[in-house]
Amino acid sequence: MTGNETSLRIPLDALGKNRHICALFNSMDEHYSVLRSFITDGFSQGQRAFHLVDPERREDHLSRLADAGVDVAGAIGSGQLEVHPWEDGPLSADHFDQDVWFEGFEDVLRSGPASGYAPTRFLAQMEWALADLPGIEDMIEFETRVNYVVPKYDDVVICAYDLSKFGARTIVYALRTHPVVIVGGLLQENPFYVEPEQLLVELREQRSQAAR
Repeated sequence: MTGNETSLRIPLDALGKNRHICALFNSMDEHYSVLRSFITDGFSQGQRAFHLVDPERREDHLSRLADAGVDVAGAIGSGQLEVHPWEDGPLSADHFDQDVWFEGFEDVLRSGPASGYAPTRFLAQMEWALADLPGIEDMIEFETRVNYVVPKYDDVVICAYDLSKFGARTIVYALRTHPVVIVGGLLQENPFYVEPEQLLVELREQRSQAAR
């Protein structure tokens, strides 16, 4: 990780009940710099970390954690840290099945207390959504449905989007599906957020019209 001069501390008790956060970054260096304290504070407080990363960047991810002072081997060994490639999550079976991953996502949050950890700090690097695979067009609907799950738990879920890789349409929908946003290194309530009941109707109407 880079230095912590721009690192963002996230007070979990100030986030409200729906701790589903859209984090927008211009580079991976900015990603790690801003989220450094979010990651390390969780370890120092004995909380669980579940990270979903690009399999090609897994070793770099672990190296950045170690550079930040995390005992990576010890945390993995104790179960406090889980670092999974996309294929273990949304891209299992070489396609994106939002219903299967929706259940899997909630299983991750549910398993924290069962393992003796509460809360879980869940971090997903969202470039998996760029994969040219069947079902990937359902990603935004999945992000919307996540807002039914997160408020049921004490966990924080950060979906990190690299602005240099995603188009404007995806970023607009990312903003509409997260009640909290990190942009420019600042955490704030998201004025563009749309409640899932409303947005799901809109998305399904669009799908219906496209199928005509």
